[in-house]
Amino acid sequence: MSRQGDFLIYCVEEYKTAKKMTGKQVSELFSRYQVWDYIYSCFEALHTTGANYIVEDIDLYIEARKPLPA
Repeated sequence: MSRQGDFLIYCVEEYKTAKKMTGKQVSELFSRYQVWDYIYSCFEALHTTGANYIVEDIDLYIEARKPLPA
């Protein structure tokens, strides 16, 4: 597996643990908000940070993509 692929798995595991979610829930959430593409495209910067930063960054990314309330 590639370094990026290993890192995607790492991000899922860290996010899953931090948010007390199942792997399926994380996968669905990441797919809904295109988090997979984000992590892959930002691999060079993100893989040098800590787990807490990654989880917070993913949360910010998801929040920025949620539709505004009507």
